[in-house]
Amino acid sequence: QVQLVESGGGKVQPGESLRLSCEVSGSFFSIYHMGWYRQAPGQQREFVAGIGSEGDTTYVDSVKGRFTISRENAKSTVYLQMNNLKPEDTAVYYCNAGLGDYDPRKYVQWGQGTQVTVSS
Repeated sequence: QVQLVESGGGKVQPGESLRLSCEVSGSFFSIYHMGWYRQAPGQQREFVAGIGSEGDTTYVDSVKGRFTISRENAKSTVYLQMNNLKPEDTAVYYCNAGLGDYDPRKYVQWGQGTQVTVSS
C-alpha cells in the first residue's frame, strides 16, 4: 500500500508559478502511472495531469501549455510545475499512483493534499 505526501502549495498572484511535489512511499514507484488531481470547493475531484511509467504525459485542456508534470524515479517523487497560474486553478491538489487510466473515482486512498490559492 502506497502513502502519498504532497507539498509545495501556497498563495500566489495570477501569473505566478508554483512547483508541487508528491513523494510516494512503498515499492515499485517506477511502474506506476502518476497523476495529479485537484478539488475546488463544492466541486468533484478532477484529473489535471498524468505521467506514465515511460514518461508519456497527458493533461486536461485547461492546463495545457501552463503545467508540466515530471517524475524522478530515484526519489519516488512526481512534480507538477505550474506556470501562469489563474484564479480558476485554486484548489487542493492531490497526487495518486496506479496502473491504467487516471480516473480519480477508482482510488480509495488519498494523501492530505496541498492547497493552491491564486488571488490578487
